[in-house]
Amino acid sequence: MNEIGKEETGSRQIEDPKAEDQNQADPAQPNETNSIRFSVQNPLHGLEPQELMNKVQNFAALTNWRPRDLELLKLGSIIAQNPAAIKDMPGAIAAGAEAFGNLRSLDDDELKYLKDEDENMWRQPRPLYFTIVLCSIGAAVQGWDQVGINAANLRFPTDLNVPLTSGIAGADLTPNGWVIGLINAAPYISSALLGCWLSDPLNHYFGRRGTTFIAAIICMVTVLGSAFVRTWWELLACRLLLGIGMGVKASTVPVFAAENSPSQIRGALVMGWQMWVAFGIFLGFSANLAVVAAGDTTWRLQLGSAMIPAIPLVMMIYLCPESPRWYMKKGQHQKAYQSLCRLRNCNLQAARDAFYIFAQLEQNPNKLSDETTFLIRFWELFTKERVRQATLASWTVMIAQQMCGINIITFYSSTIFTEAGASYISALWASWGFGLVNFIFAFPALFTIDHYGRRTLLLFTFPQMAWTLLGAGFCFHIPGEQGAHLGMIAFFVYAFAAFYSPGEGPVPFTYSAEVFPLSHRGYTSLINSFVEVGMGFAVATNLLWAAVLSLTFPSMRSAMGDTGAFGFYANLRSDGATFVTSGLNMIAFIMIFFFVRETRKKTLEDLDGVFKIPLLQFASHQVKKTLPYWWKRYVRLERGVRVEPLYEEIDLPSA
Repeated sequence: MNEIGKEETGSRQIEDPKAEDQNQADPAQPNETNSIRFSVQNPLHGLEPQELMNKVQNFAALTNWRPRDLELLKLGSIIAQNPAAIKDMPGAIAAGAEAFGNLRSLDDDELKYLKDEDENMWRQPRPLYFTIVLCSIGAAVQGWDQVGINAANLRFPTDLNVPLTSGIAGADLTPNGWVIGLINAAPYISSALLGCWLSDPLNHYFGRRGTTFIAAIICMVTVLGSAFVRTWWELLACRLLLGIGMGVKASTVPVFAAENSPSQIRGALVMGWQMWVAFGIFLGFSANLAVVAAGDTTWRLQLGSAMIPAIPLVMMIYLCPESPRWYMKKGQHQKAYQSLCRLRNCNLQAARDAFYIFAQLEQNPNKLSDETTFLIRFWELFTKERVRQATLASWTVMIAQQMCGINIITFYSSTIFTEAGASYISALWASWGFGLVNFIFAFPALFTIDHYGRRTLLLFTFPQMAWTLLGAGFCFHIPGEQGAHLGMIAFFVYAFAAFYSPGEGPVPFTYSAEVFPLSHRGYTSLINSFVEVGMGFAVATNLLWAAVLSLTFPSMRSAMGDTGAFGFYANLRSDGATFVTSGLNMIAFIMIFFFVRETRKKTLEDLDGVFKIPLLQFASHQVKKTLPYWWKRYVRLERGVRVEPLYEEIDLPSA
């Protein structure tokens, strides 16, 4: 896995075709003869000291930089241009003394914190971890909201007069199945069609914190209301409103975490979204069991309990520092610096990061501004080369999350186990076990997502999810209602969750939160909702297909049976022992192989280079370089082979 993860580390396309020809023809570089070379280049690379100081003065004038902090900004700019300068700061200052003036060297604390970025990268300030904790609570709200309905599905249909079973022979209850599917799907329908897209104007006016606050209020009020409904229409209305809050929150919180995190551990911190969604799912299943003896009000308590984690989120979100990149977008550069001072260990790091973000955005043609409209930014998701590549990649990882079949378990596990022969209590315990496995196996991703990379985790886990889900479907043919029959179904469902949690679980929201340029990052929510538009589109895609799953699975089970329904997600068909290879999981694997680029350990601004590589060039590299490498390394077991990189890095800081 580690070698696969090394195939991509960043990119900026070389725009001079002559330079490309020279690289390809240079006999001194044999690895470059068969492919175009790309590089990730620091925007400050190659600047003379006076040019660098001119940029510093421009930034200081633009941001009303206080004179006492100007020395920090100059020191930070030197480190941003050349990260290796910290090894000999007096020499770096002396080399540009005429331009830099009489600058001090680094003190012991500053030098220690800068070295810690590589040697002890988890040593971060408390406000950063507090922000991540609050974002994690937001994720737990999302997970708990998803599973209250899981257990309630066993009771509310009868109480609200939409039963799936009847004592009347030959009674046609098919319409009731669609009603229950619609109630389950309602939050995802409204999230995809409205909630994710509201994240753009809400983030524009209220920032990341304010938008998260509004979303938490909506989630808290609507789940409380669902506990008091009297008809299925009222429950449907509450869940449609809940979806608006879920969509806004899912489009904003991962972006908030990504924009506040340093690049070395951004993946691990942002993947906390999915890990704590998994924790929220586990808490939801626990709450479903805790109120099981409440009689006729059990399903109402199961739905209403999801308001619990929303309370601390509402109370404490404004204690977090606002996103410095959002402040940059609004032209509030001094506030961005102040926010970074809380999110970094020392002010020198904050000054370096503020200046580097400014330099990247100044170079980037997709500069932050409020001059473009939502419709223009949405159109650019598909028309601008760099943004289109990010849109395709985020769409792929988002829709793959639904293609793998995870949400048929999350939404309907209690129903599935009941149909497998479990009692009401046993089905709730079996679902609780699924939630526990889903949460526990999310922890390995904390250490693997930034080590092996996002793409590698996906390519490894998708084939495993395919065979485990198919195995669960075949186990419905084992004779008997308990024992081996139920135990083997639970085993394969738990194995499926164990492979899902460290791979396709954390990657989609982490990936979609980081791949868009800041002018678009917020719109990925349709898939995951450019940042707000890109995140909005991405989230919306994810939730739209979650709605399709929720709506269709009850009828799919009726028409195809349990084996067919499970097999559909593992392989497109599942009839007896027929071996079929073209499954949804494997289709998702192929899509990821050709469309998803690695983003690990790159600043959000450096990723502009990664996504400037044309799609055909990227796909060609996978076929001509990566596949032969896999064959040699994992089939023929050859040692010492390496995949030829598609691009290289030049003087990248660790901001």
